[in-house]
Amino acid sequence: GWAKDQGIEGSIIKFLGDTRSELTQALGLVLDHPGPMGVLGNPRCKRFSMLIDNGVIKTINIAAAENDPAGDDNPTVSLVDKMLADL
Repeated sequence: GWAKDQGIEGSIIKFLGDTRSELTQALGLVLDHPGPMGVLGNPRCKRFSMLIDNGVIKTINIAAAENDPAGDDNPTVSLVDKMLADL
């Protein structure tokens, strides 16, 4: 699906599903603000990117603000330029 569409096959990027929200909850990244919940219905994962090296989280970048809990207005912290800077 999404990984194929994004052309990441054969790259170092891995897309993972969290169908029961176990990782989302463990990382404290549950998006349960009433605003987005009114549109999405169920709790979701906040918009984020994470750099993991040998199983160790090196950086986690969460695109959320008090007035933008879903990170829609300014997702730049979770996008590729920030990830490349983190390397």
